[in-house]
Amino acid sequence: MTSSFCRKAIRLLPSVLFASALLFLGAGCGTPSTTGFPDQPTNAATSSDPTILVPGDVIRLEFPGAPDLSQSQRIRPDGRITLPIIGEITASGVTFATFQKQLETKYNSQLKNSEVLISLDSSSTRTITVDGSVRTAGSIPCEHPLTAFEAIMMAGGFTEDADLRKVQVIRMVNGQDRSVFVDLRAAMRGNPAPPLKVQAGDIIYVPDKLF
Repeated sequence: MTSSFCRKAIRLLPSVLFASALLFLGAGCGTPSTTGFPDQPTNAATSSDPTILVPGDVIRLEFPGAPDLSQSQRIRPDGRITLPIIGEITASGVTFATFQKQLETKYNSQLKNSEVLISLDSSSTRTITVDGSVRTAGSIPCEHPLTAFEAIMMAGGFTEDADLRKVQVIRMVNGQDRSVFVDLRAAMRGNPAPPLKVQAGDIIYVPDKLF
């Protein structure tokens, strides 16, 4: 009987080790955080502040020195747009003023008057994508300040299989995707919890529970 028990234990050992490895990796890679995103000022913008350009924004570019170049463009999901003469350039994750300076620098050797005026087009729609273990995955409007918890509630709330400990918020910062993780268990229980502000263009992903 002892021999049979040992054989069963040996067969189960790889599964136990694998499960332990998953828990270890999850703990290391998914440390909850509400401190914000790296390389982006904490007061840079809320979701109602169009200062920070995000994918999906339709921007109007006016060239006073070259009116034929004036146009409107929607920032692609990769955060870039394609412009005459200079080609592709990253537009999302920076302020209007920063992007304007970048364009003026790019066009400085190409135009006598390299001034560029940028504004948000009236047809621009600002949204957040909520996916994973939520009741209604998809895009929700983001025309006013929201927290990650509020955005998930607008998507119908969590499913029964949702892991509230490691909700992931993905944001493009300076042309690169960055992520932070937030623990929303306290907020779900109605207890005080540090809010993580989200902004237009963010992706919120709620994972399933592993066990």
